[in-house]
Amino acid sequence: MKKALLVVVLVLAVACVFGETLVVTSRLWSAPSEKEFIINEVIKPFEEANNCTVKFSTLDDTAILDQVELQQKTGNITTDVIISYASNMPDWVDPDWVCDLTDLANSWDDRHFSKGYDSMTVFDGKRYFLPIGADVYLFIVNKEALKYMPEGVDIQNITWEEVVDWATAIATMEGEGKYAVTGVPMKSLIYQYGGVCLSYGADWPNLDNPGSMAAFYLMSKMADAYTPTVLTYDDVRPPMKRGEAWMATAHCARVGEIYKNDPTNFIVAPAPKGPAGIGSIAGTSGYAIVKGTAHKELAEKFLEYMTRPEIMLKSSKGTGGFIPPVDEALALLETETDEQDMVIAKAIKVMQEGVLSYIAPIWKDWGKVKLVYDDIFKEMILENKTFDPDYLELMQFRVDEERK
Repeated sequence: MKKALLVVVLVLAVACVFGETLVVTSRLWSAPSEKEFIINEVIKPFEEANNCTVKFSTLDDTAILDQVELQQKTGNITTDVIISYASNMPDWVDPDWVCDLTDLANSWDDRHFSKGYDSMTVFDGKRYFLPIGADVYLFIVNKEALKYMPEGVDIQNITWEEVVDWATAIATMEGEGKYAVTGVPMKSLIYQYGGVCLSYGADWPNLDNPGSMAAFYLMSKMADAYTPTVLTYDDVRPPMKRGEAWMATAHCARVGEIYKNDPTNFIVAPAPKGPAGIGSIAGTSGYAIVKGTAHKELAEKFLEYMTRPEIMLKSSKGTGGFIPPVDEALALLETETDEQDMVIAKAIKVMQEGVLSYIAPIWKDWGKVKLVYDDIFKEMILENKTFDPDYLELMQFRVDEERK
């Protein structure tokens, strides 16, 4: 009897010491450096203040969805909070697997989610997600490239035509190209090229329109400007950091990481522009509380903490340079004294002034749409080094096949 009583006392003591455990599974901050920062610098203070443990892990969107689907079907809910990408949010809302956060968000008067990103998290007038880690694309240049920069170019206001001329001049003078994109299939090429298309007024990701045709004509002119090993890149950060590549247009947080690694050697600018303006794909991830969680109150405290303006900004800066999609967080930027804030400010310029497009939830298999762009890059641009409008018209059929 005494032994059993001792066990109960010990269990209660442990519970008092460690409190509740909140399980958070995210598609965001999967890079080791990003995850480490979020856990140690952002989540740890929350754990200490709330006498709890937060088990933070990262998986891709599909894996998170599959995991929680099984939990919903068995009634054994072990995941409390998820972070999903905007294009996947309907997959959570339609089967009723996440909580309505409308009243919770309305109870806060110290934060207002940025328009555009905010609208992506609301369905039928109800808020199910809180936006976090918004993104656009930025342009980054190694200062080694400046010796070949055409006269009259303003990097902070650069056009795609100037980028092509500049990148081509570098290839001619250096004997090899120095421009980087993600040449490995199913990565970021569709977004890197999507920005070019949007800057020419395209109906992205469709190919059979004047804007896309103009963009691909321009891209075909810089066939020799890519690095010789571009098809091995699944991320532009390593070749840019190594100095193997000198130019790239990439996700703002990836650009931020490159710049932070060696700020004296790089110049960051908004994405290049075309006749229609600064084109960029934009997106956001979002927090949601899994329906049926036994820790809803703690989950709500966690969301309140993580969406505070100062925490939003801290998370964004510490993970490379995401846009914190809260207006009050943007007001905290110190662009004159903080280099990382400067990167975020340039991303905000693209967000506020750019021609933006989002990944609409209208595709049966987005990965197959991405492959269309990968194949165009490899076959039409790198191998044939030509512009072939008939080929693009044929590739449009593959895009159409994936539309719901």
